[in-house]
Amino acid sequence: MTMPAPLALFISDLHLQGSHPRTAEAFFRFLAERAVHAERLYLLGDIFEYWAGDDDLAEPFHQRVIAAIRAVADAGVAVYWLAGNRDFLVGPGFAEAAGLRLLEEPHLIEAGGRRYALVHGDAQCTRDTKYMAFRTQVRDPAWQRQFLAMPLAQRKAIIAGLREGSREAQAGKAYEIMDVSPEAVQALFDVTGADAIIHGHTHRPALHETGGKLRYVLPDWELDAEPRRGGWLALAHDGTITRHEAL
Repeated sequence: MTMPAPLALFISDLHLQGSHPRTAEAFFRFLAERAVHAERLYLLGDIFEYWAGDDDLAEPFHQRVIAAIRAVADAGVAVYWLAGNRDFLVGPGFAEAAGLRLLEEPHLIEAGGRRYALVHGDAQCTRDTKYMAFRTQVRDPAWQRQFLAMPLAQRKAIIAGLREGSREAQAGKAYEIMDVSPEAVQALFDVTGADAIIHGHTHRPALHETGGKLRYVLPDWELDAEPRRGGWLALAHDGTITRHEAL
């Protein structure tokens, strides 16, 4: 008996980079063997370790990723991209090359009579006030225009410095500060009227239930170091969600 195609698959936080080939190959297998059979594929942020701008499309590793996503889209799957905190500079050039549609968050979908709100998750980490200030700055269109006007090599050097600073800052932060806050989660439920939220960012896969509302957290992907981890969520037409591992 042939199983019906899932309505949608959700992944996030692969942090793709050429120096992590096993993670990249696992992603390519997921696209070719799993995503190609779904009706929709939602990429919920931080698919790349960083994205310096659409003028970096020709980089060989980026071309491999684009071609793999494009093959899924060409197979008839509707592919959607929601920006993360590492790849928010992905723009229309990348979207056209990969055959996907860029989304704003929160994005709402429905299945089985239930409404799901899709976000990356970083906007809900409101107790990390320093990060929230940084997020407001870099999401500003004027800041982005100024940054993208710089030479590509300069942008990459700046991003490398920011990544190093981020690692140092995270080392001194408490668990609760780097996680989504209950207040922000409740506010998202209130503004969207959603029955469930699906997000990534925190790298803490779980299912949380509060007052009959559900919050699904996606895993990050890391298959080039131990412990190996990775996976996705699948949404059926009846609203059933199942979790799958990429190991």
